[in-house]
Amino acid sequence: MKISTLEYFIREVFNSLKRNNWMSVASIGTVAVSLFIFGMFLMLVMNMNKMVESLESQVQIKVYLEEDFSRDDARDLEVDLKKMQGVESVTFVPKEEAMEKFKERLGDQKTLLEALDETNPLPDSFEVTLVQPEMVKTAAENIERLEGVEMAKYGQDVMEHLFDITRLIRIFGFALMFVLALATLFIIANTIRLTVFARRKEIAIMKYVGATDWFIRWPFVLEGMVMGLLGSLVASVILRFSYAGITAKIYNTLAFLPLIPEYPFLNYVTLVVIIGGMVMGAIGSAVSIKRFLKV
Repeated sequence: MKISTLEYFIREVFNSLKRNNWMSVASIGTVAVSLFIFGMFLMLVMNMNKMVESLESQVQIKVYLEEDFSRDDARDLEVDLKKMQGVESVTFVPKEEAMEKFKERLGDQKTLLEALDETNPLPDSFEVTLVQPEMVKTAAENIERLEGVEMAKYGQDVMEHLFDITRLIRIFGFALMFVLALATLFIIANTIRLTVFARRKEIAIMKYVGATDWFIRWPFVLEGMVMGLLGSLVASVILRFSYAGITAKIYNTLAFLPLIPEYPFLNYVTLVVIIGGMVMGAIGSAVSIKRFLKV
């Protein structure tokens, strides 16, 4: 592409934006609102994914040993458990420690245990963490077959519901972002279509004098990219301030929630929004002018 041609394209873009200044401002504002909503849902979905991953990482199998199973045999069993496929870590919990934890959970009601005297009905156990939470059911079934294991529990019903819910959250989140991206594309396309319609006679004259479709198309594509860029910059600034404010309030009230830290997360979101805005602006412009080039 010649430098003179590029200069012509750039000049046409800014002349068009200046000529339709109010419509351009309204279009950029509309694009900014659309990209802001898209960005908010993107950050929401990413944070929900982090929460889901945090919950999944806490999935453990509680392996209860038989009452007459010795501590020496338990050490051998621990070695076997660590060798199992998909096992990330194995922690031995002696019955004495289990009783102390149980008393802590009971709090003021721990006096209920006085009737047991010095008897400890709790068995020795292992806490087994897996690399992939989806393997928990198969791993529990395999562990229960091992010698000395009374039972292996992982909250079957709760975990199955958790996996179903997390799967739905991910599918719904990404589907929603896809719909919002299409909505933004539609808005940009219709905005550019108004500009193209206003200049339809000019486009027809350019066709008659021999201008190629791409020569006519490029100024509009660049205009769409500029509108997408300006709108995405506005949206990115608002997103950064909004996320910082929201996370600060959440940390003050619900500090245990595993939110994604601001940096470098916001930089990645800004990059996605800016690139997405420019790409959607280019596509929307190309789609808008296609019908007029057939005339």
